[in-house]
Amino acid sequence: METLKRSSRALAVVGVLAIIATACGGGGGEAASPSGPSTKGGTYRTAIEDFGFTNGFDPTGEYLGTAWGLYSDLISRTLVTYKHIDGVPGDEIVPDIAESWETSADGLTWTFHLKSGVMFGPPLDRAVTSKDIAYAFQRINTKSLIAQYGNYYAGVVEGLTGDAKSASTPISGISTPDDSTIVFTLTKPTGDFLYRAAMPATAPIPEEVGKCFTKAGDYGRFVISSGPYMIKGEDALDTSSCNAMKPLSGFDPDKFMVFVRNPNYDAATDSTDSRSANLDGVVITIDTNTDDIFNKIQSGELDGSWASLPPKTLEQQYLTNPDLKDNFHINSGDRTWYITMNLLVPPFDDVNVRKAVNFVIDKSAVQKAWGGPAHGDIATMPEPPTVLDATANTDPYPSPNHEGDVQAAMDAMKQSKYDSNGDGKCDADVCNNVLLVSRNIPPWTDMNPILSEDLGKIGINVKIRELETSTAYTTIQTADNLIPIAANAGWGKDYADPYGFDFFIFHSAGIACSGQVNYSELGMSKDQAAECGPKVLAAWNAATGNGKTPLPSVDKKMDECYGLTGDARTSCWVELDTYLMEQAVPWVPYLWATVFTVTSDSVTHWEFDQFSGALSFAHIAVNNGIDPNSVPVG
Repeated sequence: METLKRSSRALAVVGVLAIIATACGGGGGEAASPSGPSTKGGTYRTAIEDFGFTNGFDPTGEYLGTAWGLYSDLISRTLVTYKHIDGVPGDEIVPDIAESWETSADGLTWTFHLKSGVMFGPPLDRAVTSKDIAYAFQRINTKSLIAQYGNYYAGVVEGLTGDAKSASTPISGISTPDDSTIVFTLTKPTGDFLYRAAMPATAPIPEEVGKCFTKAGDYGRFVISSGPYMIKGEDALDTSSCNAMKPLSGFDPDKFMVFVRNPNYDAATDSTDSRSANLDGVVITIDTNTDDIFNKIQSGELDGSWASLPPKTLEQQYLTNPDLKDNFHINSGDRTWYITMNLLVPPFDDVNVRKAVNFVIDKSAVQKAWGGPAHGDIATMPEPPTVLDATANTDPYPSPNHEGDVQAAMDAMKQSKYDSNGDGKCDADVCNNVLLVSRNIPPWTDMNPILSEDLGKIGINVKIRELETSTAYTTIQTADNLIPIAANAGWGKDYADPYGFDFFIFHSAGIACSGQVNYSELGMSKDQAAECGPKVLAAWNAATGNGKTPLPSVDKKMDECYGLTGDARTSCWVELDTYLMEQAVPWVPYLWATVFTVTSDSVTHWEFDQFSGALSFAHIAVNNGIDPNSVPVG
């Protein structure tokens, strides 16, 4: 998943489901946390520089980790879910809407039986049925809605292709014999199907509302709750016609989100292990001033952070002052921060240039720009050790203290077609004014000058464009923008398995004309290029010699790994990642990141959600006694 987003591993096999769980550790360690008795009531007030949503908060396509936490912790229940806690237990699948399920002996048929009493919030005031879940899958199958991780289901569920013209189109591999039963017929055994059934896009969507929103992202301001909370104003939604519906008052994408209790939620249909639902509400406001956010936390105007990094001076206070340690939380995020290079765009269409970039980046300086080792270990491979421990000590581009090896970088550059005189520096025009997209907030603004200086050592002179988080993502998600290089992106696991980390970012299924996540275009075919327009096709033809030299691809290897288990599966992923870093080279991974959260004294119970990689709204508790409806916003 996109990230705004331990070192032990445990393997548990439940039927045909291989659950790879991860433990907390690495980075800078974990600070102590208040974990006293949970208090009921009150509002968790927080702020963030911008939401960073990748699809307008429409669950069909939204691919931001923090958004997944809002869905799963607060407003969207799925067939199965997580406990929304830290570490190994936080990666374990547990029942949610489904009270039970069976799998056929051949692994191709999954039958789920739904609990009674799970209700949609007002104004619908009706029970969630199997048809609402089927409709959510039909939205995933609708091309215009841009389901950004829809390929976890396309080609897996029979009849689900991702090419449907309308969400009203039934899917042959999904049947609803009655309101409390849904049956999935798969095209091949899929041992991790329960993980996929826990993703927010699969949460029930009422067709009477969802049918009104046929463009990607539009449903995000009208999401109907099936969880313990709802977006404020949902109860006032006029569902008499599509034209009568107005955006929910509790969500302004530029200003705030307000969540209040869903009066139709019946805790008896849920488990307190998954959702304690201690809060009366959550209020998130947009504040572009990071310092101001943390000043308000310290003054008590806010109850804590959400996904913002504290200023370095404040961070050091919390790291060094024992009196503040209970309010500072460091958790593993199961994520990697990286630089992505576009294989279609010169000079990065040359693998030797991409290797040179890997050698030249001073990752130690980058880590310092982020705030030091507490922010995570220096990354040398795409997957964090918590996802693939077998590559934890692999470094294809070594340098003393990770400070970069300029000579090795120049030696690689000498092998490229863009160094005509063999001096180890790019001397072609394409290496001047190279656009590098990044974010406009710390630590990116601190890191960007380092990248510019390092790339200059091999003759690549970049023009850095610092954008707000959402804009940076949508810029590189649009294929015909042909962004050469970007440093804004991070990636967290979709679920605790290498397939749940690698699939969309490296498989050609992650390529799309808009909303893509395979930003490097690794494995792009001619048909995919042509679909994205003449600019992309021309770039593809130039990069491949009109198809004579295909782009590097891991599709076949990933398909091979998909069907393996145990040691053979691990070895397969090691081989795939080695190929990625030594032959394909789409990335420069630089940090296996931790997650920092600062809370105020009003927080009486703290918990981290390993699933979303952020604080757990499902379990956190405060004692401020504040009504969410009384909190001023925007």
